[in-house]
Amino acid sequence: MAPKGDFFPWWAKDTRKGTPVIVTMENVNYSVVEIDGPDSAFRPIDKDRVKNAKQFTWVLILKANRAVGCLAWIGHILWVLLGAIKKRLFFRRGVAMESEKSGKGKLLFRVILGLLITSLAFLAFEVIAHYMRWPYFQEHNLHIPQTLEIRGWLHLIYVSWLGFRADYIAPLILAFSKFCVVLFLIQSLDRMILCLGCFWIRYKNIKPTINGDPFNLGDLEGSKYTVPMVLVQIPMCNEREVYEQSISAVCQLDWPKERLLIQILDDSDDESIQWLIKGEVSKWMQKGVNIVYRHRLIRTGYKAGNLKSAMSCDYVKDYEFVAIFDADFQPNPDYLKLTVPHFKDNPELGLVQARWGFVNKDENLLTRLQDINLCFHFEVEQQVNGVFLNFFGFNGTAGVWRIKALEESGGWLERTTVEDMDIAVRAHLHGWKFIYLNDVKVLCEVPESYEAYKKQQHRWHSGPMQLFRLCLPSIITSKISIWKKANLILLFFLLRKLILPFYSFTLFCIILPLTMFVPEAELPAWVICYVPVFMSFLSILPAPKSFPFIAPYLLFENTMSVTKFNAMVSGLFQLGSSYEWVVTKKAGRASEPDLLAAAERELSPQLHRGASDSGLSELNKLKEHQEAAPKSPAKKTNKIYKKELALAFLLLTAALRSLLSAHGVHFYFLLFQGVSFLLVGLDLIGEQVS
Repeated sequence: MAPKGDFFPWWAKDTRKGTPVIVTMENVNYSVVEIDGPDSAFRPIDKDRVKNAKQFTWVLILKANRAVGCLAWIGHILWVLLGAIKKRLFFRRGVAMESEKSGKGKLLFRVILGLLITSLAFLAFEVIAHYMRWPYFQEHNLHIPQTLEIRGWLHLIYVSWLGFRADYIAPLILAFSKFCVVLFLIQSLDRMILCLGCFWIRYKNIKPTINGDPFNLGDLEGSKYTVPMVLVQIPMCNEREVYEQSISAVCQLDWPKERLLIQILDDSDDESIQWLIKGEVSKWMQKGVNIVYRHRLIRTGYKAGNLKSAMSCDYVKDYEFVAIFDADFQPNPDYLKLTVPHFKDNPELGLVQARWGFVNKDENLLTRLQDINLCFHFEVEQQVNGVFLNFFGFNGTAGVWRIKALEESGGWLERTTVEDMDIAVRAHLHGWKFIYLNDVKVLCEVPESYEAYKKQQHRWHSGPMQLFRLCLPSIITSKISIWKKANLILLFFLLRKLILPFYSFTLFCIILPLTMFVPEAELPAWVICYVPVFMSFLSILPAPKSFPFIAPYLLFENTMSVTKFNAMVSGLFQLGSSYEWVVTKKAGRASEPDLLAAAERELSPQLHRGASDSGLSELNKLKEHQEAAPKSPAKKTNKIYKKELALAFLLLTAALRSLLSAHGVHFYFLLFQGVSFLLVGLDLIGEQVS
């Protein structure tokens, strides 16, 4: 049908009469031309502005298809989440409730539960006020109505609550939130300074250097009498999954055999694992490696007691350095050649620390987030402190100590669960210097299950507070300079070990949801969104491939704050759980070169050549023991974490309240943070625990 010609309104009248005719057009290929006036229809057509109708339709269809796919994906995720909630929370299928061993953990859960119940009651009042359309509900400035404006007993209760909230609750929350914001800004400033120091190190290419070839390492056999004696220790306890690859890696270190001794310090209480480790040690012993197996019948002091017992051997006095590796660490053959030469002509050097690398960092979301955190720790914190202060916390593994420094500092002590930090602080107080090598990397594993990661973080955050209580008098009375004392007390312990978990939990998990019900103390958007996002951006810079995970990283760090806060309080007040040592569960992941080397060893016919009759009989006895041992099928289960679930429902309740007040940033942060707590509380992040 032709257009009606509305541009001639004075004569265009509908005078059609008779039978209408339908005209069918085939092979239509017309264009839509914009007509501005009577003469524009006769102007030449601008081909650049011609739009094909079929192309336009296809574009719309593609966009609609993408939108439907996105909605379907979101719907699928929500459906899976609801199914997991139904299965794990209501029917309790394949799950177990987390047991709280400390009274502090139970008290914290009760406090969070009380806040949740209170917030639900307040939300009910706010919903009623919203639908009753009381005018002061949506006003920015609080208006408390006079007596004549009150419309019943419910209105009276709500008005009384408004007055009490404005006069008594809001000032307290506002003062406490300002205190936490100040701590947050101080910690953010410290992190920015560390990042600037890291940029300066990269810009100036500052690295610890070795002058020449101090031990003539190019000709090891010809210079064996100038190469120092090195002791290598591998403490382990029930490490069935990783013992073989760690022993294999250490036995292949490139160092003169006469100048190297390997100690396997086995604290396993499982006899079958003891047999396996003995067999592995015997295998390498038959190949000419100087390796000994030690087992303690009484496991006191955990890892510190194990190392202390090993250092008491008579032959240790013949060695100058000791390298320590945990059971899941796999050093490269040139590890000692890259670390030990730094001690030459440097008598004040007590420790050389290498960086960790992770063979399973891409295994799941939990391992990726841990990789971000640990990359920042090594790339920024350890490197900056090592370059500018010659001090940092010993990581407990992948480091080489001068034995004289250990002895002068008092040796390994069993008083805390962070024996590595303990010896590092005491060595620093005695004037020893540390070097960190960011280019030397030792492969290891990060926990793949949330349960293992949570136990590890509890130990890592309760131990420093124990140590702070014990070391504070020694720090104050030590002979080091004032600024070193200030660095130890204010930065190393208080700011990075106490203040960080304190404000992250109280500010983002307690104060923020409470301010949704007390709008007079509302937090500004820059505290909730802009500064945390910028800090997360700085934290993720050492791992640039992880930039797509910046939002999950921010949410997960806030989620872990409840565990870190609980551990910090336990260590500070020396509660029972602060002395608990749980070996971090390993999955036994190996890197690709390790797998290839293991395959070559299996195919090699020279594996047991030269073995004595006693060694072969021991290996045969081991194989018989392995075959006779019953193999129970792995049963997978998950845990329900009560504190995380309670915080999830508290944050989601606050998100509903912020939705009534149309708070954009606050609503989205509370919503996503609540979902993050819900996923963690239902153990939906990481691998299932076997």
